[in-house]
Amino acid sequence: MLFWIFMTAMAALTPLTMVLLGARFEKKPPKRNSIIGYKTAMSSKNDDTWDFAQRFIGRLWRIWGLVTLFISLLVMLLVLNRDMPTVGYGALILICVQLFPLIGCIFPTERALKETFDRFGQRIR
Repeated sequence: MLFWIFMTAMAALTPLTMVLLGARFEKKPPKRNSIIGYKTAMSSKNDDTWDFAQRFIGRLWRIWGLVTLFISLLVMLLVLNRDMPTVGYGALILICVQLFPLIGCIFPTERALKETFDRFGQRIR
């Protein structure tokens, strides 16, 4: 049971990080050129593109983090009272799958940047 609790906590780390950083980025984006932030060529054009990208990916991370957390807890409940390898492999697969929404948020963020700003970082709408 202790191993299951530990693996459930580990499986919750990525979604909780997404929720917490997402809420932080959405409410108060980090300063440009700081250590933390969504850094791409387009998001780093100027302060406007930077703030837009941080808020946009923050909203996505917050939403997907909550969805992923809910699904992760359900999956971990399915392996409750199973043997250690089943719990361990279940959590490992779950943690690997959690990377898809984390990384997948890059694509809609870049698309939104391209739809909102021209290649020089000026708003087009």
